[in-house]
Amino acid sequence: MHQKAMNYVRIASLFAVLAAGSCAAPMNDSDGLVDDPIANHPIAVAPSFHTLQVSFSAPDAGLMPEDSQRFDAFVADFVQHGNGSISISVPPGADSRIAIAYFGERLATAGVPRDRILVGTRGDTGGKIELGYISYFASVAPCGDFSSNLGYTASNRVSANLGCAVQHNIAAQVADPRDLVQPQPMGGGDAARRATVYDNYKNGKPTGAEHSAEQSGAVSDVDKN
Repeated sequence: MHQKAMNYVRIASLFAVLAAGSCAAPMNDSDGLVDDPIANHPIAVAPSFHTLQVSFSAPDAGLMPEDSQRFDAFVADFVQHGNGSISISVPPGADSRIAIAYFGERLATAGVPRDRILVGTRGDTGGKIELGYISYFASVAPCGDFSSNLGYTASNRVSANLGCAVQHNIAAQVADPRDLVQPQPMGGGDAARRATVYDNYKNGKPTGAEHSAEQSGAVSDVDKN
């Protein structure tokens, strides 16, 4: 009787181990998904080249009103989204210097640093002034993968759409998509502030910034009664 009891215990233990193993391992892990929405819906960052061609009349020293509006919108977009430099290609000839000087000054007036303005002559512009710059954009593959049955969860895997909308929002809202690839270098330290903190530390004074009465940080008494 004792031997039969021991056999029952062994069999029960074996079933318990098999049951635990079946719960721990996914039943179907061939779909390639992992429990990480960032890996399932990666954000791709790619460059995009923007160009604009406008007509320029040297005797009139300027642009036609319609081209002038297009130019201003193009430059504003470069200031906000452009990376690197903006180029100016003018047709070769006697008026090339006048055109380069005109557009260089107009770009500088619009807020473009002079060290980010590239100028040159090119004969295949069709007689027009061509401007160009590179920007980067972030994108994510479209959402809406309903290939899996969400009512069947025995595999204990995430939904194919989990996190897709969040990744789209991040790609649409990021100011500089290049930050998703590589962070920008840190700015230099404030030498004057560092010297002030060090002097206060040597003299036994508080090193933190002083707060005025308006910066008390007290909690409001509204709706306390």
